[in-house]
Formats: sequence, structure tokens, C-alpha cells
Amino acid sequence: MDERQTTHFGFEDVAVRDKARRVAAVFDSVAPKYDLMNDLMSGGMHRLWKAFTVALAGVRPGMRVLDIASGTGDLARAFARQVGDDGMVVATDINGAMLAEGRARLEDAGLCLPVAQCDAEQLPFADASFDRVTVAFGLRNMTHKERALAEFRRVLKPFGKLLVLEFSRPWEPLRGAYDWYSFQVLPRLGRLVAGDADSYRYLAESIRKHPDQETLKAMIEQAGFSQVHWHNLSAGVVALHIGINI
Repeated sequence: MDERQTTHFGFEDVAVRDKARRVAAVFDSVAPKYDLMNDLMSGGMHRLWKAFTVALAGVRPGMRVLDIASGTGDLARAFARQVGDDGMVVATDINGAMLAEGRARLEDAGLCLPVAQCDAEQLPFADASFDRVTVAFGLRNMTHKERALAEFRRVLKPFGKLLVLEFSRPWEPLRGAYDWYSFQVLPRLGRLVAGDADSYRYLAESIRKHPDQETLKAMIEQAGFSQVHWHNLSAGVVALHIGINI
């Protein structure tokens, strides 16, 4: 790899080799207050967005589900109850602190699921291993999104479903207020609650650098998925993209 290659870390250009380390530092910092901050930042709406994702995933007993960037395990917990004793849910995250938080919450819920700390761009699973692959609020932090999407398709069984829940581009009349909230309120909230303004400033910036709905749809199609479509949630603040591995 050419060491001169750069990518974005929020609005800052950084060396490709440095992005993963800096993203890791963000999530090491926010992990202990992650769920509380999500509730405060979204007014609890993140729980509804995830519930909508679970509903459209169509997970049935006996299925195998891979939850990437599982974080504190909200999706993994929901899917574990759906797959039953004959199915399996694997929770992964590149960040050890987040994975530890997720594992603890899974155990608190009485669930013992396999977890793996791994890079979504190099998944340690065999081809055609899963019926569903989900990633909620994690794709925007990946350095090579095209590589990650290719990996998602590789580990999906034929006719398996990919679901990507991510911040996106909101309805035009809301953007001024949304920008004010993102850049003025979120960092202050992060400083007061989590003792970290910079990580939440990065959050706001990373959302602006993430592909919009139509661009992400095209990227998923280019990775080989069919029937790709999206659902705007909360006027496009968040979008759920769905694709089928055909």
C-alpha cells in the first residue's frame, strides 16, 4: 500500500494506515456511555430504528445471523431470540472495548453468543456462512467500504439478505437545524455526559462524509447485491438499505 494514501477521519484527511487507530480511540472513549449517549442524542429513536431493522430482517428459527459492528449488542439480542436453539447469531466488532460492553449486556440478558473481534474488511468466516448480515451505524467508520461490502456478500448464503442501518442525508428543509444540532449540541452533550466532546464532533463529521442514500445504494449494487432499496427513517436522518445476494 502506498503510504501516501489518505482517507477522511471526519473532516480531516489522514493516512489510510492511521484511520482505524483513530476510530478505535473514539470508541474506546465512548464505550462506557454509548447507550446512554445514543438515547440522549436521538431522543430514544435509535431503539425504534433498530426495531424496524429487526422487523424487516425476516429472521426465522434456525437461521445464522452475522451482526457486524455489533456495539452493545442491541440487534444481536433481538436476533438471538428469533433464531432459537437451532440457529446462531455471531456478534463482531473491530473495537475490543465495544465488544466487551456488548458481551456483558448479552450475558445480562441471559444470552451466550459467539463474539469475535475482527475487521469487517477481512471477515474470518467461510463463504456462504450466514442467512443474514446486519451492520448498524458501523459502515461509515470503515476505511474501505467497497471492500467491506464485498466481504458481506462473500459470507452470505445465496438469497441471503444484507441490512445496513446508517445515518444518511435528511430532508432538505431540516438540514439547517440538523447541522446546528450536530455541530453545536452534540459535542457539548458529549463533554457533559461522556467527558469527550471531540469524539462526538467526529460523529457529526463522519455522518457528513458518509455516502447519501442513492450513492450507498449504487455501492451495494456494485458489490453484487440485487433488489437494493432503502427506507428513510426520521425524514432521512437515518436510512435502512437492504440488498439480496443473488
